[in-house]
Amino acid sequence: MSATLGALAAVATAVAWALSSTVFTLASLRAGAMAVNRVRLVMAVGWLVLAHGLLQVPLPLDVDGGRWLLLGASGIVGLVLGDGCLFQAFVWIGPRLSMLLLSTAPALATLWAWWFLGEALSAGQLAGILVTLGGVAWVVSARDGGAGHSGPDRRYLLGILCGLGGAAGQAGGLILAKQGAAGGFPALSVTLMRMVVATATLWLYTALRGQIRETLGRFAADRSAWGYTLAGSFLGPFLGVTLSIVAIQHIAVGIASTLMALPPVFLLPLCALMFQERVGWQAVLGTGVAIAGVALMFLVA
Repeated sequence: MSATLGALAAVATAVAWALSSTVFTLASLRAGAMAVNRVRLVMAVGWLVLAHGLLQVPLPLDVDGGRWLLLGASGIVGLVLGDGCLFQAFVWIGPRLSMLLLSTAPALATLWAWWFLGEALSAGQLAGILVTLGGVAWVVSARDGGAGHSGPDRRYLLGILCGLGGAAGQAGGLILAKQGAAGGFPALSVTLMRMVVATATLWLYTALRGQIRETLGRFAADRSAWGYTLAGSFLGPFLGVTLSIVAIQHIAVGIASTLMALPPVFLLPLCALMFQERVGWQAVLGTGVAIAGVALMFLVA
């Protein structure tokens, strides 16, 4: 039952992230990627505090410093740095290609564990990494693969780099969150702690740069950006991230990462419908190859 719950949570995470990436893209096109990233974290903290009250889960006020350190670092790496890159990728190359690049996160996490922690790298994992990277490269090389394909080459390449930066942030953040969530710590509180540290860090940086008024002004100029960001903050940072913590608490990180790598598949029809993307056969097949590589990485010894 525990493994089933973890698998269902991971798939639900993928659905939530696919939907949130779509609405966050709509918000970012109106208010700017950085402004949306800042505001959605505040909204997510609000959703999480409300959920603690409704579900009668005690707020994590007396948590030890070591757990705060791990989860705080996870929030900064994954939600500030990683998501900051990802949101800019949404604007430059679209949500589908951005989320496909994000599917390289398990490969990066596996390579880092091998390089820095000395963990064994099996033949199946190595094959999965190569297949994933090959599938992603196949899609990227097809200029029908993202919303930014008709723009300047420099914009497209920067979008690819931002997408890879998002993957690196998610990989690092997930590893730290796994350690910080040890001992059956409530997933809702794990998410709240990550969000609180990420929000405080990002808004302190915003204040130091004197950009608070500019950030709020972008939303005042286009009221629809508020609605899109509110919906995205519920689907992504609240529902999706919480479900991802539930997943890694009940099943192995590798299996959870495989299932959570499915958003590009869900986004194939979604982006064709909402953004009128022309999705060619190479993009479809390349996406399938990339997801198969993620599965191979963890499901084959």
